[in-house]
Amino acid sequence: MQELLYAAVMAFAIAIMAGPLVIPILKRLKFGQSIREEGPERHYAKAGTPTMGGLLILVALTIPSLVFAGKHPEVLLALFVTLGHGFIGFLDDFIKVVLKRSLGLKARQKLLGQIIMALALSYIASIYFGRGTDVWIPGFGVNIDFGALYYLLIFIVLVGTTNAVNLTDGLDGLAAGTTTVAALAYAVVALSFGKPDLAIFCVALAGACLGFLRYNAFPAKVFMGDTGSLALGGALAAVAVMTKTEFLLVIVGGVFVIEALSVIIQVISFKSTGKRVFKMSPIHHHFELSGWSETKVVTVFWLAGAVFAAVALSLVAISRSGGM
Repeated sequence: MQELLYAAVMAFAIAIMAGPLVIPILKRLKFGQSIREEGPERHYAKAGTPTMGGLLILVALTIPSLVFAGKHPEVLLALFVTLGHGFIGFLDDFIKVVLKRSLGLKARQKLLGQIIMALALSYIASIYFGRGTDVWIPGFGVNIDFGALYYLLIFIVLVGTTNAVNLTDGLDGLAAGTTTVAALAYAVVALSFGKPDLAIFCVALAGACLGFLRYNAFPAKVFMGDTGSLALGGALAAVAVMTKTEFLLVIVGGVFVIEALSVIIQVISFKSTGKRVFKMSPIHHHFELSGWSETKVVTVFWLAGAVFAAVALSLVAISRSGGM
């Protein structure tokens, strides 16, 4: 248990101490965020705020994970998936911000990188680690073998989670805060499933996000960019796969799921009827345009994330006591 505390504190401290060093560098390099023209007007003032701050999270996560759990192959795989998605996000940010190509990586290029990550994760987890192709069902305490469909499931989980976290990263502190809650919940899940090494990875992730919030909370001094959001999604998905709780992730990451669904619903509605369900998607912008302050939206979404996490942990407890 001491390692959990040490890893969390080290990650938090690294993020806090690295901020004053990294943020000025990002400013000098003019790695400034561009703002969507169709977005809320109050966001225009954020133009030029340094982005790619996800590098802070990656460094703060990696060091304590290696120090306290670097001997465990599962942690190394989780780091590989996280840093791999961080690299994809970094390339996307670099193209958009530095090369001034607003669309960044092409969709097929991003998808190719995510396919490679999914293949590596599914192969190593199911074959090298002998995890098989079964998945744990929340609340019932049973595992169902998905056979060959398991690899498709991992791809959906990985791509879905990374993109959902990416969509959530639209307000100061929103993605970092909700990921902190989800990571802490997954630390408990990992311990419940006898994976203390992955629990160390999770608390390090939570500590890194919490430290990053020092500079990302409203008014943000730095944004995480795709460098951070894709990496955070990859980290959560990797832990879910390693603990065989892919379906539980849907509950733990309920806020991310709602954000992604709001975009899907908006697109389908507009293309089929010409009408919008929300004033703007993702849904956090809908609440902004409905008159909520940015800090109110973020706080409510953090609380919603905590509720989802509590529900997920309750299902784990029920399963451990014999199922529904």
